Amino acid sequence: MQINQFEIWIADLNPKIGTEPGKTRPVLTVQSNLLNKIPHPSTIICPITTNVKKDAQILRVHLPIGMANLHQDCDVMIDQIRAINNKRLIRRVGVLPVELAEIIKENIKIVLDLE
Repeated sequence: MQINQFEIWIADLNPKIGTEPGKTRPVLTVQSNLLNKIPHPSTIICPITTNVKKDAQILRVHLPIGMANLHQDCDVMIDQIRAINNKRLIRRVGVLPVELAEIIKENIKIVLDLE
């Protein structure tokens, strides 16, 4: 299974602990393709939620219904970035447009204080 950066996959995030997002849900792969091509046994992702928040510009990036084959309005949860085992990835759903990928990159830099 080939995983690429900025793809949306369905992943099983159970069991969850504390405030971690759980259940089977879409996730955005944010890991570099340098690791994805090895292949690396885990992938860095940001979970996606249908619990859309209007005033969380840095912590979330909005994905409107239909984008990357999503069936509902969603938010990418930048503040919940984590690595998951590739066995949690079930199937690929779509690919994020380049413009939104750039916003995701910038928000990750801010949240992780990389600039």
